[in-house]
Amino acid sequence: MKKPEKERGKFSLKRFFQKFKEGEAVVLKTDSAYQKGFFHPRFHGKHGIITGIQGKCYTVEIIDGNKKKEVIAHPIHLRKV
Repeated sequence: MKKPEKERGKFSLKRFFQKFKEGEAVVLKTDSAYQKGFFHPRFHGKHGIITGIQGKCYTVEIIDGNKKKEVIAHPIHLRKV
């Protein structure tokens, strides 16, 4: 969960306030500078689809093995595909 040396410090406000629409494809990638809205580390690097909004966070449907799972994550931990 460590960041590269050049990326340490404050997080990007652009990624903090980014908006997603339902059905958009995203990748789960944690930003260790902001701990709220973390998902379980085993889902790091997985890709999924936005299924809804829950407060400031988004619900993302991913496939883990053969099962569909929903992960709740803050937008700073999501990247567009």
